[in-house]
This record gives sequence, structure tokens and C-alpha cells, in this order.
Amino acid sequence: MMMEIRPQLGGFVRPFGAAWFIVEFLKGNGPQDSKTIDPAEGAPMTDIHSEYKLALHRAHAKDTVERVEENRIRRGKPAFTEEEFQELMEHYLSRIPYKLTKMRYASFTRYFGHLKRLGWVEETGKTEPSAIQDDYPPAPSRVYYRLTEKGHRAPPDQISNPVRALYPHFDSAYSREKKHLKLYARY
Repeated sequence: MMMEIRPQLGGFVRPFGAAWFIVEFLKGNGPQDSKTIDPAEGAPMTDIHSEYKLALHRAHAKDTVERVEENRIRRGKPAFTEEEFQELMEHYLSRIPYKLTKMRYASFTRYFGHLKRLGWVEETGKTEPSAIQDDYPPAPSRVYYRLTEKGHRAPPDQISNPVRALYPHFDSAYSREKKHLKLYARY
């Protein structure tokens, strides 16, 4: 069975999804060249967000280098050597602003909250003081999270869209119906 893969309006914005990254990261797999952690110990949400953003930046830089290399090959020039490829990757990585890719920390915490409500992640009980507590004592501690057994068994279709898994009544038919109800002003 052939399935056409093409983005919806605004699709394919990110090379990989946040939920997939979080699940793989908490499994200790080190997805997209991120650091590996001990799955039993877990990691704080800030570290997971930071690794996610860095992985997105590496993916964007790699895509850019591969596009440059494809254009180079089309012009009849040889492909990059491994050293040239890495040098160009570092060049493009240094030019990517931190806020270029989406998923700011506030959005990430909300998204992470969806995973907690699904029962896929849980607190490990381990906390550590945050850096801001050195100057401002009432700041919250860094809480470590790990993947639950339910998170380990989560099917790929739910991992690809955990918000839909959390709110199944808001399916694509609901979205289409709501879209048709919108009234657009004529100018």
C-alpha cells in the first residue's frame, strides 16, 4: 500500500517531534546526537528542553550543509570530505540564533504537562537547587523526570501527536467542522 507523504499547511516545520525526542531522551537513547542519561535517574525539564533545542539546531545545520553539498554535486564538483562537512556544520551551527527554532521554554513546559497528564512521565523524587537560588532563594528546585512504563509502551501514533491522544474528541473531523464555521471578512 502506497501512502503519499506530504505536509499539511504549515507541516514539516521540524525535522522531528518534541514528544518523540522526549520519550527517546528519557529512555536513555541520546536521540539526534544528544547526551545520554541514565533512564532510572531521569533528567530535569530544563535539560531536556536544552537538549531538544540543540538537537533541532544540529538538524537544521546538517540539512543546510546537505543542501549546499547537493548543489555542489549538481555543478559537477566533488562531495565534501568529512573534515569539510564538519567544518561547514560548525559554521552554520554558530550562525543559528537560539530563538530560530520554535518551542520556547514556556511552550515546552505546557507540552511536557500533556505528557504528564497522559501518564508517560513522572517525577523521580530527585531534586537539586537551580542556579537562580544562589541569589533568589524562593526559586523552585530542578525536578528530575523519568519515563513511566506507560510511556515506554506508548504507540508511535500517539507519540507523534500526544495532544490528540490526550484529547481524542478533537479529531480531524472536529477541526474541519470548526474551520468551516469561521467567518472571514471581505475587504
